[in-house]
Amino acid sequence: MAENFPPQHQDAEPGREHEMTPRPDYMPRFKGSDRLPGKVALITGGDSGIGRASAVSFAREGADVAIVYLDEDTDAQETRAAIEAEGRRALLIRGDVRDKGFCMDAVRQTVEAFGKLDILVNNAAHQEEAKDLRDISEEQLAKTFETNIYGYFFMTQAALDHLSEGASIVNVTSVNSYKGNDTLIDYSSTKGAITAFTRSMALNLMDRKIRVNGVAPGPIWTPFIPMSMDAEKVASFGSQVPMGRAGQPNEVASALLFLASDDASYFSGQVLHPNGGTIVGA
Repeated sequence: MAENFPPQHQDAEPGREHEMTPRPDYMPRFKGSDRLPGKVALITGGDSGIGRASAVSFAREGADVAIVYLDEDTDAQETRAAIEAEGRRALLIRGDVRDKGFCMDAVRQTVEAFGKLDILVNNAAHQEEAKDLRDISEEQLAKTFETNIYGYFFMTQAALDHLSEGASIVNVTSVNSYKGNDTLIDYSSTKGAITAFTRSMALNLMDRKIRVNGVAPGPIWTPFIPMSMDAEKVASFGSQVPMGRAGQPNEVASALLFLASDDASYFSGQVLHPNGGTIVGA
C-alpha cells in the first residue's frame, strides 16, 4: 500500500529537510560494527537526504566526515550534531560544486582538518520537472549538467591527489539513468552520464586499486521532492514502484556504506539499485 505524504511544496532550492512533513528517516537502523575505523569521508550534498543518512551511517562505523552543502545551514548543523553524537568529527563546507575552485578547496579543507581522504561520495544534485523538452531553458540545462556531472568530475579530480590504494569513490546516480523519466529529461540524462562516468573511472583507477561504484536510488523521501514537485503530486510520491511506497534515506545509505567499506573489496564499476523493486538492466 502506498504511503501518503501530506501535500507540501517548498520554493527554496535545493530544499530544506527540517521543513518536511514527515521528516525523512536518516538514522542508521543497525548498531555499528567498526566497518570504517579511522577513515575520512567527504560527502557532497551531505546536509540532508541520502547524503545526511550516509554521513551519519559512516560516522557510526568509525569515520570522520566532511560534508559539502550549498546553503542549507540549519540542515547542515543538524547533520553535524548527528555525526558528533556518534563520537566522530564533522566538518561543514559551504559552497557550490559547479565551481572547480571550490571543489579543490573543499578537498584541501578536508585533508587539512583530518589528515587524509579515504572515501569520496558524489551526491549533490539538481532537478527540475518539465513536461515538454522545449520548456527546458539553456539556464536550467546548464545548471543541471554543471551540478550533476561537472560537479562529480571536479570533486573527483580534486580528490585524486589524496586517494591511495584501498580508497573508494561512490557516485549517486538514479533509477532514471536506466528507465528514463518523461518529466526529468535533463536530470535523467545527467544520471546516465554519471553511470558511464562510474564505469569509466573504475577502469581508469583499477591499477591504483581505488574502487569506484554507484548507487541508483528509486523514489526516496528527500528535500528534492517537495522542492521540485507540486504539492498534490507529493502526496502520491513513490506509489508507482512495485513496493508501493517511497524509500527513506537510511534505506539507501546502507548501500553506500557497503560500497565504501572493505566489505565491497571485490566490487568496482558496479551499481546497486535500492529502488523499491523496479527491475532494470544493471
